[in-house]
Amino acid sequence: MLALIRGAGDIASGAAMRLWRCGVDVVMTDLERPTAIRRTVAFSDAIVHGKTTVEGLRAVRAENAAEAMKLLREGVLPVLPDPECRCREELAPDALVDAVLAKRNLGTKITDAPIVVGVGPGFTAGEDCHAVVETMRGHTLGRVIYSGSAIPNTNVPGLIGGFAGERVLRAPCDGIFTAVHCIGDTVEEGETIGFVEGTPMKCTIGGVLRGVLDDGVIVRKGMKSGDVDPRGEISYCQTASDKAIAIGGGVLQAILEYTGVLNAATGQNILGV
Repeated sequence: MLALIRGAGDIASGAAMRLWRCGVDVVMTDLERPTAIRRTVAFSDAIVHGKTTVEGLRAVRAENAAEAMKLLREGVLPVLPDPECRCREELAPDALVDAVLAKRNLGTKITDAPIVVGVGPGFTAGEDCHAVVETMRGHTLGRVIYSGSAIPNTNVPGLIGGFAGERVLRAPCDGIFTAVHCIGDTVEEGETIGFVEGTPMKCTIGGVLRGVLDDGVIVRKGMKSGDVDPRGEISYCQTASDKAIAIGGGVLQAILEYTGVLNAATGQNILGV
């Protein structure tokens, strides 16, 4: 089975790891200049640096569908700079997962693959995809929705260590971002993490810098550019988050149910066949 995942940030990467470790071949796509901030656990980093490894799973940049299939045969996860997912026609995946997390549908259609899964708000199961996976932290995180949509975007980050919006670092102005701290650094409230055109981006709380944009990324004022984890556990920077793993489980469930792979074990699937 081949799954094509649009987006290769940390949440999409959590889904990719879930699928890969269950025997599903995975190809991922993202921007030529990715904007993921949790770069140590995002396969999008392979686009920038040519290769990356997350929790022991190696990913390598591919330039086209043919290169992607060659990498799969070598046991490597391919990541393509292909935000429009044009490789889909040549790859003909069994499942397509839109995990761009744009909070809106950027063009994914229910006819793009036999199984289409939308991650987060912006999708409606039964209209532009077969299933939606909830991304809002809380009781329903990671649940699969077979009719309707995920909870609308609130623009309020989930609580971690008692902090929500305070832990997210945002660009102070439009321009090119340059970091002065690395992921995994211990930082203090008020400390400068990076600059945008000479204007400092400062921490609003202390903790461990869990994510920060790569140097050279063009940002807009208010754009999410960093993330401080108030729990202070450096090892969390190297592993997928609880949120990514929960959402990945939902993606895996949706694909297995719709493909009927579980029929032999359960005698039924969501399609009733």
